[in-house]
Amino acid sequence: MDHVEQITSSGRPLAYIIRAPFAPAATTFVTPSELTQQVGFVVYPAGGEITRHVHLPLERHLVGTSEVILVRRGRCELDVYDDARNLVATRELRAGDLMLMVGGGHGFRMLEDTVLLEVKQGPYTGLTEKALF
Repeated sequence: MDHVEQITSSGRPLAYIIRAPFAPAATTFVTPSELTQQVGFVVYPAGGEITRHVHLPLERHLVGTSEVILVRRGRCELDVYDDARNLVATRELRAGDLMLMVGGGHGFRMLEDTVLLEVKQGPYTGLTEKALF
């Protein structure tokens, strides 16, 4: 897909980067259905409708924490690491770009004043769920 990059290590996905210009004409999910976090674009024409619904209680077993970062304003560099904490890739992210982290580690360096919107699984337990390196 244009404007979508998957960063992998040894065939294992670490991150997906979706660039701001990506605008599919039809509903498109950029993640495979087996991932614990799903990211996609749901496209409807004017007058379209999503039928009212609730999400039924479903017990899921998750290992790890995936994280979505949307750059709302500014620019930053993203470093993506594998599970052994080796640097795999560095990418610049700009306003409107989205990153989904599904494995390994990551870090950011702000290139200018930056606002990031973060979405991740909860509940958040504090630094006991992070290993800084």
